Parts: sequence; C-alpha cells; structure tokens
Amino acid sequence: MARAKQLTLWVADQPGVLGEIASALGEKKTNIVAVMGATEGGGGAVRMVVDKPATARKVFASHGWRVTEEEVLAVTLSDSPGALGRVASKLGRAGVNIDYVYVGSAGSARKLNAYLGVSDLKAALKAAR
Repeated sequence: MARAKQLTLWVADQPGVLGEIASALGEKKTNIVAVMGATEGGGGAVRMVVDKPATARKVFASHGWRVTEEEVLAVTLSDSPGALGRVASKLGRAGVNIDYVYVGSAGSARKLNAYLGVSDLKAALKAAR
C-alpha cells in the first residue's frame, strides 16, 4: 500500500474533451497510468494518475484546464476474484470510507493497481497493510 498523486481536471461536459486531454498528455510523452471520469450538471471531473505529474500540470495549465491534486491510496491487487473485496473490507473494519475507486495497469497481466479516494488516508494506509 502506498500513496499516489492524483490529478483531477475540472472540465466542460462536451464531446471531445477527454480526447483533447489524452492527446495533449501523449504529445508530451506523459503516460496515463489510471483514469476515471464522470459528468454531472454540465461539468466533468477526470481523475488520473500519470507517470509525470509535473509535466501533466504544465500541459493542463497551457490549455487553461483547472486542476487539483490529491493523495490517494494505491494498492496493487491480484487480478482474481475477491482481491478488491479483501482490501475494501479491511478499510471498512478500520472505519475508513471509500469515496471512489478506479483501476489501472500494474505492468503485469496478473496484477492491477487500484486507486482509492478515502476519508482518512493515514488510517487507510495502516489498515490496508
């Protein structure tokens, strides 16, 4: 279990925005390690973990996209039934609420990384051991 820097872009809910974001990062050789996006009320939130956060922040600023940065819990899971359940149950027993979760590649066909926005990162790091 570890901490990861998550960048959240706050963008308009319109066709092509995710393509612009991903293409802009690709042009600067910045890899998206994990991503999730959702829209609500005319706006969009795109949460992501990238391999070069400083470069990504510069890319976003140059396009005028509002970005925030948060720390999230990063957990490497086996790609097998029940793996996420075991970690989520540990967090629940520790009283840690999970606000959202998304996954990305862990560089192995049998592993994935889960990124969890949690109510108490310090408690989550302790509980997820």
